[in-house]
Amino acid sequence: MHKPENIVDAMYQNDAFSQWLGIEVIEVKDGYCELKMTVRKEMLNGFQIAHGGIAYSLADSALAFASNSHGRKSLSVETSISHLMSVKEGDVITTETNEISLSNKIGVYLISIKNQNDKEVAIFKGTVYRSSKEWFPEDE
Repeated sequence: MHKPENIVDAMYQNDAFSQWLGIEVIEVKDGYCELKMTVRKEMLNGFQIAHGGIAYSLADSALAFASNSHGRKSLSVETSISHLMSVKEGDVITTETNEISLSNKIGVYLISIKNQNDKEVAIFKGTVYRSSKEWFPEDE
């Protein structure tokens, strides 16, 4: 039987970008992932706020980890983000996933991104294709 923590650990070990972002995995379970990171100076745009791609990338990693946590390799096919408020250097942003729908081939997730004051800074929606490939087929 698969363990979500083992899947996410295997994914993270090969994910140089998530490592560069400084993402910390807080909690993982089937269909769920909570991540946290601190916004650094090199992540700011010309307005001295976090580049929109930073929150997007954090949520994209949460989508990948949550959707793959069921044990089947899953890939995003559509994503979108709505930015609700700016994020600044030193802010700590956290994702929380909500699995909206899960079928044999498609998963839909809504991901809330909040700052250290528990204010929602962005909402991300992602749809994934669930392949038939298992993460650890030898365990089945």
